[in-house]
Amino acid sequence: MGYPETFEGFVVDSPKTWNQFHRHELKPKPFGDDDIDVQIECCGVCGSDIHTVTGGWGDFEGPLCVGHEVVGKAIKVGKNVTEIKQGDRVGVGAQVWSCLKCDVCKSKNEQYCPHMVDTYNANYEDGSTAHGGWASHIRAHQYFTFKIPDAIPSHLAAPLLCAGITTYSPLVRANVGPGKTVGIIGVGGLGHLGIQWARALGAEVHVLTHSAYKADDAKALGAQNVIVTGDDEKWAEPYKFKFDFLLNCADATHKFDMKTYLSVLKVGGEFHMCGIPDKPLPPLEVLAFMQNGAKLSANHLGNHQEMKAMLQLAAEKGIVPKVETVQLGEDGCKEAVERVKEGNKVHYRLTLTGFDKVFGKVEY
Repeated sequence: MGYPETFEGFVVDSPKTWNQFHRHELKPKPFGDDDIDVQIECCGVCGSDIHTVTGGWGDFEGPLCVGHEVVGKAIKVGKNVTEIKQGDRVGVGAQVWSCLKCDVCKSKNEQYCPHMVDTYNANYEDGSTAHGGWASHIRAHQYFTFKIPDAIPSHLAAPLLCAGITTYSPLVRANVGPGKTVGIIGVGGLGHLGIQWARALGAEVHVLTHSAYKADDAKALGAQNVIVTGDDEKWAEPYKFKFDFLLNCADATHKFDMKTYLSVLKVGGEFHMCGIPDKPLPPLEVLAFMQNGAKLSANHLGNHQEMKAMLQLAAEKGIVPKVETVQLGEDGCKEAVERVKEGNKVHYRLTLTGFDKVFGKVEY
């Protein structure tokens, strides 16, 4: 059977109809020598998908197919492709292309390339549209397509391709390991992975959460201590100058008393934003940083080498997200975005599955 020239996916038309999905034909970019076509098996549901379809990150023109935690089978590989062969189980995350030529890319920071192409809601330099993974297939550059280790089931591997790398990369770039004290803020879709990475890397791991009922989960995931920030306005007093690194995985940062959070960092410690909330940070005075020379930082995904290392670590240490599955379809996509938007309706990631039931399973 010939390779498909067009794909199919579930799309929304505008932020006003953010939860109303319908099946639609997708036209991928022209196939290039470095490209890989993936027949999708499953795809994770990321907070980014909800920020996008609701217009939280800005308006868009539909039809829009989201999804950037893709796992499937490589069915077509370009002649320049070296590490992936036809039939391999592969993953594609939140980036499908960068120039790989600029100084940023050459410094192994291709996720910050000024010419980068996000997996969806983005255009290539030739004007072609990038389509997400709530679809039959996806087309991506080989540098952004990764073999999935056999030890990780597909529905569990999917969230690693965005939530996983987004929490893993800042920890390794901060040299988190033995002798470091790390605080993970928020036990949710990102935080529950951040806890596992930090512990696997050898750090002393504390969890800061507003929700006392999540303490048992946090400890089961590897936290050695849980600090409930919602119970006491003076929660930070015993932890002044305690942490080398705080990984903020909470979405409600606009409600934080940032001066208090910064106060628990060691001199030169780092408060790192993981993820992009809809709302801005609260106003910050210079004195909030000056008291301990604290740093405020953020990241976008991770690089090629970090993605491969993360997948290998996950396979070796048995690190996987807590995942619930939902059958792909108009109703399934609607359920998925509504549950993730609600915030407390998911424990802790969703993966859309059953793609073959919708699109059929074609052997190439």
